[in-house]
Amino acid sequence: MPTSPLEIVRFPDPRLKKVSEPVAEITDEIRALAEEMCQVMYDEPGIGLAAPQVGHALRLFVIDTEWSEEGNDREPQVMINPEFLRREGSLVWEEGCLSVPDYTADVERAAAVTIRAMDLDGKEIIEEAEGLRAVCLQHEYDHLDGILFIDRISRLKRSLYVKKRKKQLAEEAEE
Repeated sequence: MPTSPLEIVRFPDPRLKKVSEPVAEITDEIRALAEEMCQVMYDEPGIGLAAPQVGHALRLFVIDTEWSEEGNDREPQVMINPEFLRREGSLVWEEGCLSVPDYTADVERAAAVTIRAMDLDGKEIIEEAEGLRAVCLQHEYDHLDGILFIDRISRLKRSLYVKKRKKQLAEEAEE
């Protein structure tokens, strides 16, 4: 399968901190972007990818929390202009992010959510989710508001990661 020309935007790129604009119209360009984002998500591999993570400040993300690298059970879901209708309870989940390389941390999230969005046909989606699916929806939604999961951990843990990442980038620049 061909790889996508889209590249993951990685921390500390300032584009990750921008609040995304709503998708005004579902065009062929939006459909193509969503398709490429799915390809990137599977190639990386990940279970979710938001448009800001590939350099597009649009309120759109793709998720697939059920697929595995071994199988062909890919059923990506595209969510355009999502909004939460409900967030309840609390859970802690170890999260990672394609835009935050080489780091995971426990993040507190709502345990159950209800989200409303549009699909690529402009039809309304309303989904209730718990566990991993709820975490993934909240994580990707945060990207649309310029929030990374490391913004939701302690200042000390975040500063240690930032220091590590700056050192990593400096070493890459020397190569």
